[in-house]
Amino acid sequence: MMYRILKREGRAKRAELMTVHGTIQTPVFMNVGTVAAIKGAVSTEDLEQIGTQVELSNTYHLHVRPGDRIIRELGGLHKFMSWNKPILTDSGGFQVFSLAGLRRIKEEGVYFHSHIDGRKIFMGPEESMQIQSNLASTIAMAFDECPASTADRRYVEDSVARTTRWLVRCKREMERLNGLEDTINKEQMLFGINQGAVFDDIRIEHAKQIAELGCDGYALGGLAVGESHEQMYHVIEETVPYLPEDKPTYLMGVGTPANILEAVERGVDFFDCVYPTRNGRHGHLYTNRGKINLFNAKYELDDGPIEEGCSCPACRRYSRAYIRHLLKAKEMLGMRLCVLHNLYFYNTMMTEIRDSLDEGRFAEYKKDKLSGMQRAGTECGNK
Repeated sequence: MMYRILKREGRAKRAELMTVHGTIQTPVFMNVGTVAAIKGAVSTEDLEQIGTQVELSNTYHLHVRPGDRIIRELGGLHKFMSWNKPILTDSGGFQVFSLAGLRRIKEEGVYFHSHIDGRKIFMGPEESMQIQSNLASTIAMAFDECPASTADRRYVEDSVARTTRWLVRCKREMERLNGLEDTINKEQMLFGINQGAVFDDIRIEHAKQIAELGCDGYALGGLAVGESHEQMYHVIEETVPYLPEDKPTYLMGVGTPANILEAVERGVDFFDCVYPTRNGRHGHLYTNRGKINLFNAKYELDDGPIEEGCSCPACRRYSRAYIRHLLKAKEMLGMRLCVLHNLYFYNTMMTEIRDSLDEGRFAEYKKDKLSGMQRAGTECGNK
């Protein structure tokens, strides 16, 4: 397993990460399949067809249903969902901490109640690593606390210190698990997570501390959770230089096409976000001329594709009018076609970004892409 930077343009980097499940070309957008499925009836064959490199699933959700031990019995997540490319599993930390009224944070971990049946569950660093080892994902994320961007400084300082201690425990437990004879994926990678809300100095100091722990990659967590885009860009710009240059950098839960372009310019490799699937299910579609809403009456008689020149499964065959009809009739096919289009748009944009970096024209590409998406007067980044 090796991370190699192929090209640079300013801080932007074109790289590849070699894993036990194949090589990931970066920058990359990971398609979010929280419970081992992309919402919108998207199959594994669909993911292959639209150019997906990495699928992302969630530790917490798979732990509560169907159960990570069941998935282990069935040979791990790759076999379970019939996907042979890389999978990243989120540690469950964000989901656990979003259950504010249902959990208690202690040094050993977090006690909380399942959002499904209310049963009591405990999850700490060791438990998160054990669950992710059972899932046998390619990349496991460290268990961390995600403080709100509006949290006061003292709380953030205490939270980040605990996250660092938890990372040490995660790394120790992953090394133990990878050494066991019956572990499915003995080459599972571990990414540490940088936290610190919007405090530059806390972010930078935490980046320095976790950089010394020798993880396989590093993520920026706790962003896109209420702060402005300008604040987020500032945090990325200030923090990334203090993360190891020879390891991939992952911006968690981000974001819009504009967010991704800005973050690539600041040195980020990995992205994930529910926007393309969530927006697609509501008829909101990304195009190179901005975001459109198929529920608008003007598309009722529109016999053109979602976007001229797009080669996604929806645009190759179906009209805006027909897909609008399906959405209005609440037919699953309408949501499915919209989700496929949006994921194809994101995956294709990442290919274009990589090509532009290979050819030394990313700055020009970024300018043209943003200009095109805003040309129709639509804000492409809105939810």
